[in-house]
Amino acid sequence: MNHKFPQYLGVPLQVLWLESDDMFFFFMFFTLAMIFGGFFWLLMFLVPAVYGRVKKRYSRGFLVHMLYFAGFAKLKGYPLFFERDFYE
Repeated sequence: MNHKFPQYLGVPLQVLWLESDDMFFFFMFFTLAMIFGGFFWLLMFLVPAVYGRVKKRYSRGFLVHMLYFAGFAKLKGYPLFFERDFYE
């Protein structure tokens, strides 16, 4: 059985010009555009482009930390956000 091995392990999956997290927004708005139509067809291309620009401006992992700060994501193995004292 032959499997393709990526040339660079740190390079994320990319389809055309969109990375995997950009593709999430693309397909989410594609689904909404198929259901509701109208303005979502424009958002299908606009949101991934804006998200890509914002993502390039900040360091890697910034979105996960912002989701953690807002309370939408949990980081395993780390103390809670509001803990002041941490003992190992």
